Amino acid sequence: MNIFRLAGDMTHLISVLVLLLKIYATKSCSGISLKTQELYAIVFLARYLDLFSDFISLYNTVMKLVFIGSSLAIVWCMRYHRVVRRSYDRELDTFRYWILVGACFALGLVLHEKFTFQEVFWAFSIYLEAVAILPQLVLLQRSGNVDNLTGQYVFFLGAYRAFYILNWIYRYLTEPHFTRWISCVSGLVQTALYADFFYYYFISWKNNAKLQLPA
Repeated sequence: MNIFRLAGDMTHLISVLVLLLKIYATKSCSGISLKTQELYAIVFLARYLDLFSDFISLYNTVMKLVFIGSSLAIVWCMRYHRVVRRSYDRELDTFRYWILVGACFALGLVLHEKFTFQEVFWAFSIYLEAVAILPQLVLLQRSGNVDNLTGQYVFFLGAYRAFYILNWIYRYLTEPHFTRWISCVSGLVQTALYADFFYYYFISWKNNAKLQLPA
């Protein structure tokens, strides 16, 4: 554990709390991509297959349970909550995300650090997380206007991965046998996908204006 890893975990947690706050306070999921949320649920379920077999620390276990539980709860609300589901932007959320799942699973079978069940699914989850935000970004571009809580959710989600890049750099410099190249490359790709959003987020913050993305 280091300060960059902790900052990454906390911003990731904040992003989840912001999204849950939006859904709970407004009883609306407008502007949120169900497809992205389902991808994140797949990511966490695939990555944390070791939840009940490998104990690292209480902190690690709690965070795993929080991310699995919150992602499943968000998907449930958007699909089945009688009020929340009415606000889902089904017409805008049409990204063919099954292509991402298939491509990332195939990549996990080919590029992994060790050919074992858990390692293949771990690599798959890393690749899938790198592109899981795509349906969300496409939805926001199609809708144009982004409400405050949705914008903050995406911002913190992107910031979490940026902190993790610093974490990997720190570990590379301080740990002689750090070899998680899959995480590093995928994290760079994931952060790059946020570049356009970060630019418009900064402009809206600088001008104290509503966040708007080009269609």
